[in-house]
Amino acid sequence: MSIFEKAKAKAEELLGRAEQVYGESHGDAAATVAGEAHLMEAQAEEETLERADRPEDPDDDGLAGVR
Repeated sequence: MSIFEKAKAKAEELLGRAEQVYGESHGDAAATVAGEAHLMEAQAEEETLERADRPEDPDDDGLAGVR
């Protein structure tokens, strides 16, 4: 993951939060919903980038804690 991808995801997250706050403060439901959507997209992108950056454990079968 490059620093630019991280910065872009963080900027999108901040833009979404700003749009959401604007919508809430001005009673604009469309802006609030659009801001929430931007925020969620950016958070998902950030999680994807973080997941791609982590090395996978070859011994991990994904069943931790399952009996």
